[in-house]
Amino acid sequence: MFRVKKALNHNTVIAIGMEDNQEYLLLGKGIGFGKKVSERIEAPEGCTIYSLQKKTERGNAMELVKEIEPVFLEIAQQVLKEGERIFGKIDFSILFPMADHIAFAVKRIQNGEQIRNPLTSDIQALFHMEYKAAECIRPILKECLEVEIDEHEIGYIALHIHSAIEDENVALSMQIARTVRECIELVEQETGITIDVMSLSYNRLMNHVRYMVARAIKGERLRLDMNDYMSIKFPEEFQMAATVCAHLEKYLKQPLDEVEIGYLAMHIQRVAVERE
Repeated sequence: MFRVKKALNHNTVIAIGMEDNQEYLLLGKGIGFGKKVSERIEAPEGCTIYSLQKKTERGNAMELVKEIEPVFLEIAQQVLKEGERIFGKIDFSILFPMADHIAFAVKRIQNGEQIRNPLTSDIQALFHMEYKAAECIRPILKECLEVEIDEHEIGYIALHIHSAIEDENVALSMQIARTVRECIELVEQETGITIDVMSLSYNRLMNHVRYMVARAIKGERLRLDMNDYMSIKFPEEFQMAATVCAHLEKYLKQPLDEVEIGYLAMHIQRVAVERE
């Protein structure tokens, strides 16, 4: 049971939980229609309840709710529902920073200040399903606000979805995408070949670098050491991997576990074989 504090619009209500006296955001079709302050309500079926005690990377949830127009909370909710449909489980607390981002994106678009993200293609490849989920915002914005959103803005929303399914914030996801791009370019320079972004070996290499960077940032280690095998069997690829890892250490400003070299060498060797 809840007590209405404020109806933001027909579908959005700020309410106080009767059991814990904490403030919540309730999002559901028609939940705010005709509701009066202090009126007691039950959360209807299909309603999503968000705690306003949460702290997000963009600030306190309660403060964000005061600043964000309700329509953007509803749009973010629809995007997260699509994410839930695709991934099954999702952290809905990302609603507030996502809604805040969408609001700023729409403002940029309306002011003719659309941005270009050089990592969009990498985000599409690294976080393919997250990007597919984020694309649902295109018809939603068109219908609700007559706004056309491009692939660069969708890429940023995909990172928010990724952070809602992984223990990884948006800034870290961007860092990983940027580092993967750096690594792929280095491998191309070292091998003298252009890697086909549609190839299976590219996909494996890209995902390996993604998780290699994530392990370095989180301080995790691989258990199996393939360095001796790869350095003897494929010395050129091993040296390339060592060069790439050394560069990544400078870029990340933290050391990589030595065993990462052997695994990266294995993926570089696969790329080389596929080109033969």
